[in-house]
Amino acid sequence: MTIDDIWFDLKDGRKALLRSPREEDIESALEYLVTSAAETEYLLRSPEECGKYTAESEKVLFEQKNASLYEAMVMCIVDGKVVGNCEIRFFKGMKIRHRANVGIALLREFWNQGIGTRMFQEMIRLAENREGVLQMELDYFEGNSRARHLYEKMGFRIAGIHPNAIRLKDGTFLNEYLMIREMKRV
Repeated sequence: MTIDDIWFDLKDGRKALLRSPREEDIESALEYLVTSAAETEYLLRSPEECGKYTAESEKVLFEQKNASLYEAMVMCIVDGKVVGNCEIRFFKGMKIRHRANVGIALLREFWNQGIGTRMFQEMIRLAENREGVLQMELDYFEGNSRARHLYEKMGFRIAGIHPNAIRLKDGTFLNEYLMIREMKRV
C-alpha cells in the first residue's frame, strides 16, 4: 500500500517528507537500520544483526510493502536522508481482521521534532479509513518512557504485559507491554 507524499515542518524549521519507500532510499535505509539499532536498546534488532539486510533484500521489502493490500511502510526523509520509518500491518484472518499492528523507529538526532507524532497521525488515518478496523496495537519495552509518552499522547493504553520479553547484552531482562488504541467508529 502506498501513501501520497506529505511535507511538514520540523520543530527546528527543517522540512520533512513522509512517503512510501522508493528504490532510491535503499542505501540511506540500510544506514538508518544500523544507526537506529545502535542508538537504543528498545528495538528488536541489534547493530550486529543488520548485516543480514542487503540492497536486494530492501528492494524486495519495499516492493512488497508498496504492493500489499495489508501493509504500508512510511519513510521520513530529511535532507534526502532516511531518518525514521513507521509501518502498519492489517490482520487478514476473519477473527482478527478488526486489528492493526504498528511499529516505529527514529534516529536520535530527530527525536522531539514532531516526526513520531506525524507518522502516527498517518498510521491512524490509514486505520480509520480501513473498513472494519476497530483497534490498533503496538508493543513497547520497559524503560522506554519517551515512546510510551508518544503512544499515550496518540490514544494508546496498556492492555497487557509479557514479562522478561527481551534480554539485553548485559543480561538484563525487560518486560514488553502491549498497548492498544480503540478506533472511534460512527
